[in-house]
Amino acid sequence: MFEPQFQFTRRGMLQASAAGVVASGLTANPQSASAEPGTGKAKSVLFVLTSGGLSQLDSLDPKPDAPPEIRGEFSSINTTVPGVSICEHLPHLAQQAQRWSIVRSMAHHEHNHLLATHVALTGRPTPLPRGASDLDRVQSRTDFPNIASALDFIRPRRDGIPTGVSLPNYYIEGPLTWPGQYSGFLGPKHDPWQINQDPNDPNFKVDALSLQPGTNSQRLQSRRGLLEEINRSPQLAADRTSGSFVEQQDVAFSLLTSAKVSSAFRIELETAETRDRYGRNKFGQSLLLARRLVEAGVPVVQAAMGIVQTWDTHVDNWGGLKNRLLPQLDQSLAALMDDLSASGLLDQTLVIVMGEFGRTPKVSTLPGQSVPGRDHWASVYSILAAGAGVRGGQVIGQSDTIAAYPISRSWSPADLLSTAFNALGVDDDAFLYDPLGRASPLRNGNVIEPLYSGAAT
Repeated sequence: MFEPQFQFTRRGMLQASAAGVVASGLTANPQSASAEPGTGKAKSVLFVLTSGGLSQLDSLDPKPDAPPEIRGEFSSINTTVPGVSICEHLPHLAQQAQRWSIVRSMAHHEHNHLLATHVALTGRPTPLPRGASDLDRVQSRTDFPNIASALDFIRPRRDGIPTGVSLPNYYIEGPLTWPGQYSGFLGPKHDPWQINQDPNDPNFKVDALSLQPGTNSQRLQSRRGLLEEINRSPQLAADRTSGSFVEQQDVAFSLLTSAKVSSAFRIELETAETRDRYGRNKFGQSLLLARRLVEAGVPVVQAAMGIVQTWDTHVDNWGGLKNRLLPQLDQSLAALMDDLSASGLLDQTLVIVMGEFGRTPKVSTLPGQSVPGRDHWASVYSILAAGAGVRGGQVIGQSDTIAAYPISRSWSPADLLSTAFNALGVDDDAFLYDPLGRASPLRNGNVIEPLYSGAAT
């Protein structure tokens, strides 16, 4: 398996070549003198994922004047931003609209869940030929790395705080593991931490952060000292594969002795009132846990609002959205934004609410079903962004009269992830080598500048 050993900037590559050497460890300058808005303002990025595809027409981009077969069953309500309306089942969001930018012209070309998820989480298509079966599209070590993994590669941490944490479940359905969740060709060392438990469960506990009975911190440090002596043995020193293993040991010991990390997962320390504000359900408690991880300093947190295809509303689109999905998301997002704003963390946390695509404008009923819904649609969809310098109270981009295609400039997942990298201060020259040895820039899209400038398009 190919695993890159160096990370360069283009500028650094030229300098190294001029000197006639190629050195390891050249890193992107996170404080480069970029004129781009939002550069380096974020210490963390929180992705709130609506896996399966949230309907733009039934949430952030309603079309009240469209015919019923397009408009659907919901009405729209005014927000606190003059002239901006959203779905009636997002009342908290309507009241907090001044905090958010709505991007209504997101678009790409993949209408398949697995392919679209890889695009959404990496900004790149899966490395597979068109026409491959779903079983061929599953997660593999040839994928481009998730944003958390790429960041971990260029900025490895040694303080016991993981670069990325995903929760509360893997994106897995039967034999299919959705691509884009992991570090791909960078290797398992850079995989995000995956929490696969429901934080709303009264017995929620991350066992990997717990010491075995009878083991305290002093004994753990003693064992670490013994292990370090073993690792310095001539036999291991001659083993070229041992270095990576030793690094993983260091990370494991750091995590076990990191009070910040272990405390962050103790969601039971929150008051009953706070937990109620977020909602006593998986959505609400996942966002509460995500907030605690941001407070602990985790740079990239990915909170899934349900398992794969939770928002895949082919059947009973309006019942599912009205009775569970939208109210739970609305309540938990409101509590999250209140807490981040009150603590001052919103100034340094970029919050993005997104799915892998949207839903078809036209209502349809699947064969054998009696309750209608909407199918997959990547040609236009909507997302939310807030915090870390993003100007709230605006709409960026515009779709046509039936929310089928953009009629203004469109923005892609590559643009969105490049915006996130930019917010984290990643230099626009930073790149990785892909499995074929080709240089691949981390920021392969354009920063969505209207998020910061207020020049809504």
